[in-house]
Amino acid sequence: MLLKEIKDIFHKELGELYPKEEIDSFFYSCIEHYLKLERFILAIQPGITLTKDEEQPLFEALAELKTEKPLQYILGTAHFRYLELQVNENVLIPRPETEELVQWILLDAERSRSVISTSLNDRSLKILDIGTGSGCIAIALAKQLTDADVYALDVSEGALKIAQKNAATHKVDVTFLHQDILNPKLELAPELYFDIIVSNPPYVRELEKHEIRKNVKDFEPETALFVKDEDPLLFYRAIIDFAEKHLSEKGSLYLEINQYLGAETKALFQAHNFSEIELRKDLFGNDRMLKALRK
Repeated sequence: MLLKEIKDIFHKELGELYPKEEIDSFFYSCIEHYLKLERFILAIQPGITLTKDEEQPLFEALAELKTEKPLQYILGTAHFRYLELQVNENVLIPRPETEELVQWILLDAERSRSVISTSLNDRSLKILDIGTGSGCIAIALAKQLTDADVYALDVSEGALKIAQKNAATHKVDVTFLHQDILNPKLELAPELYFDIIVSNPPYVRELEKHEIRKNVKDFEPETALFVKDEDPLLFYRAIIDFAEKHLSEKGSLYLEINQYLGAETKALFQAHNFSEIELRKDLFGNDRMLKALRK
């Protein structure tokens, strides 16, 4: 079958579910992944023909796309900053907003490098990523802050397996911890203090489920997305409790937050031992990130 005919079938079968540009992206991502064909192939070889064996993975991917399964889970890979990461249904698909959170940390670290170096007294900068999932935050930071000791914590063994594979692929040293941040008895070595703690915890309320697209709601791990309506800041309180034991003096917290609960999340940190609390909007203009310093 002609490759351009398969492209037409993608549009016919998916046209009621996705906009044209997104279907084009699906198609070209599939031919890159399965056939190693560049996106411009049809422009220079409009008559290119595929064998039955070459067609099969494209039609299998199309069948899964019709269920609204995310393409990243179908292909098994996702992109975060300049990294290609393995993903499956045990981990959230990395988001552009989380890239912004990482960029905030990196810019702050660059601006304050001399101050940080002096305050560390020749020890390494220590960073902890809580709820690491695919490891995207921890690995991106470890790639850039090569002199830092990076730790990553998650309650899901399935997620940690993926994160460990991604760290090995990108040749970074990350210490992975199988722990539950909601466990009040969670204890690390008492002498272990972190200079930066970062987290993208679950924060979508049940009442907001109607806003979530089917490809997210039905396929991404619920435990990494949703919280009960009656206690939407549950994970932030747990992170505060943990930080009061393991965040160094003047250490920084960086958090992704629910866009509707910016004021409430900021107030929570103001009520505890934190200062210089800053809300920041994402590229869509929503309150999405919070930074706080431990007093």
